[in-house]
Amino acid sequence: MVERGGSDDPLPRGTQRIEVHVGELKQLFNAMDPAPFRERDLDPNAEQFIVNWARELHRDAPLALVVQLSRETPTPEGAAVLEQAVHEYFGHAAQEARARLKRLFATGRWALVIGLAFVAAANVVGDLVAHLVGEHAYGRFLHESIVIGAWVALWRPMEIFLYDWWPILGDARLFDRLAAMPVRLVASDGAAREGRS
Repeated sequence: MVERGGSDDPLPRGTQRIEVHVGELKQLFNAMDPAPFRERDLDPNAEQFIVNWARELHRDAPLALVVQLSRETPTPEGAAVLEQAVHEYFGHAAQEARARLKRLFATGRWALVIGLAFVAAANVVGDLVAHLVGEHAYGRFLHESIVIGAWVALWRPMEIFLYDWWPILGDARLFDRLAAMPVRLVASDGAAREGRS
């Protein structure tokens, strides 16, 4: 939707705005992307700015992107192109985050199987070493060292299942919100004044 100067705000009550100020609409798109304008990716700096701003907002509030143009007159066509690009870009980012989460859990399951097998084997070896050496102090030391080393083998799967997954899920949910947000294209106050003069 195109607005003049941002004074008439049709966004629903409680919507939190992410505001981006650029001279021209094309600044929001990746200049190195050879795809046609309608299919181009967002500029990495613009994407990072939008994501970082969204992270600071309340996680349950609806979001809206408001882009202010200072050197270009907003058009309905430009607004439609931008909204489609934003929705597709963040929708794809959400899919990528969920695919990354799926791969992480697959890695975690394999790491857990390998770790448990290693713990079982190390316990058998540790008991065998303790039995062969007897009750000498170095025998107990070898046994405990093998057992501790075996439990360290479970560090990676525990890290995956306790800590690594939730930031990725958080990213996927954030990208879902960004992919669904309305996009507004407005003339900045200076540009609006120029257009009226």
